[in-house]
Amino acid sequence: MNLRTIIAIVLAAASATLTNVAYLREHDAAAQLPALSMRRPIQSVRLLLDDRSWLLGFGMESSGFALYAVALAFASLALVQSISAGGIGVLAYVSARVGKRRLGPRHRGGVILSVLGLLALGISLMSASGAGGKGSTTAIVAWLGTSGVLALVVLAIGRKRGGSAVADGIAGGLFFSIGDISTKLATQGGTRVAFAVTLIAGYALGSILLQLGYQRGAALTVAGMATLLTNALPIAAGTIVLGEPVPAGALGVLRVFAFVGVVVGSILLAAPEHPPPGPVSQ
Repeated sequence: MNLRTIIAIVLAAASATLTNVAYLREHDAAAQLPALSMRRPIQSVRLLLDDRSWLLGFGMESSGFALYAVALAFASLALVQSISAGGIGVLAYVSARVGKRRLGPRHRGGVILSVLGLLALGISLMSASGAGGKGSTTAIVAWLGTSGVLALVVLAIGRKRGGSAVADGIAGGLFFSIGDISTKLATQGGTRVAFAVTLIAGYALGSILLQLGYQRGAALTVAGMATLLTNALPIAAGTIVLGEPVPAGALGVLRVFAFVGVVVGSILLAAPEHPPPGPVSQ
């Protein structure tokens, strides 16, 4: 493992910790504010910017992103994203400590499965320590566009079925994944600096949806869903559209099981820990 890779791992780990602690601070601040709405964007932004606690959280999140961007300049998207994936463990631990409670069995199982799955992805990618491939611009644009459309579909379905908090988390994660992939592309220089447009759009929409979700659900559910997708999708994109190498043999099998763990873990995190009681029988 060369020096560039070591620097990338340290920066990615610091970024993940800072970002997930920031999510919790933003959640606690947003939950105390009057209702935010995308139909009143100026008023909603003013409410957030007038809250010092939220601003501090956003500043921490922005610092985490800066560390993440530097890490991407030193290593492949898949490798950096795999290290960042451990942030969900930080999110779960800190949210439980701050709330002075223990994680319930469902959320604890979801965190364990998700972290193990994402760590397994990291193990399967350890041999890919270079900067990674560049891939086809057409395929990349198609991937980003599909992610954006999926986010809108998730929001539409979530609003109809009453699962707004989960929908906000999933859609926010999809938009954040667009921002993360675009960050890697922009750091490649040349004409790909133009991906700064999708970088800004992805992070802006993702941030807005997270704040809306924070007012409707728990931090672990909303930010947890977003974090899982923010990590899993760029890892997949690194292999599928950026041409980063796929491990052969046992490592390839490990990657398949890793994705299964991430999906099952995300489902457990999305489910409410204590379902509402049913009607009392007479």
